[in-house]
Amino acid sequence: MNVEHETQDSLLLDIYERLYATYGPQGWWPGDGPFDVVVGAILTQAAAWGNVEKAISRMKALNCWSFEAIHARSEAELAEIIRPSGYFNAKARKLKAFAAHVCQRYGGSLPTALSGETGKLRRELLSIYGIGPETADDILVYAAGRPSFVIDAYTRRILDRAGVSPGRRQDRYHEYQALFHASLPADAALFNEYHALLDRHAKDTCSRVPRCGECCLRELCTTGRAAEGALAGRPGLV
Repeated sequence: MNVEHETQDSLLLDIYERLYATYGPQGWWPGDGPFDVVVGAILTQAAAWGNVEKAISRMKALNCWSFEAIHARSEAELAEIIRPSGYFNAKARKLKAFAAHVCQRYGGSLPTALSGETGKLRRELLSIYGIGPETADDILVYAAGRPSFVIDAYTRRILDRAGVSPGRRQDRYHEYQALFHASLPADAALFNEYHALLDRHAKDTCSRVPRCGECCLRELCTTGRAAEGALAGRPGLV
């Protein structure tokens, strides 16, 4: 069945509502506060969360659980501590760069560092070594409570399959993000939950090989409707 939507806004809201009805609240971000989010956002780059948790446990056990402590450690020491997260040398350098930024410019106070106007804060985060758009938006939404939608590979996959992705332009991250910013109210709690639900759906149903038959978005999705039509056309199948 083809579902008509008057606007792209209603489609993206419908997707959110169906995901929420299917999976419920996701309770992101795992951790106990903004510091946990920043460290986790850096460590989770190209890593499974289970491995990140191992690295975090080592940081806590070895008294390396503040920006001051990270700043005081050598890069080599820190890399060894976070080894379970993978790409540990590069991630140690990124953590050191973020810690230096907070310690040198804000006296080690993360709340102060995250207190600026959203657009200015995002530009500042992007100026720190190792902080790209996805990590910056993770920090903005989950640590600073700002409405800056996170775009990742899972989100792009779902939007591409649904037939609502932007055109092929150079700055694709910005174009995907602009779809959400233009279509949804600027609500950090909504952006927080929506991003988490998209990731959950991509892992559970809209995986590399999509399970369209059990997908709650099937009626809204170009790929899902095509799969349903192909199934209906096979003899003996409905």
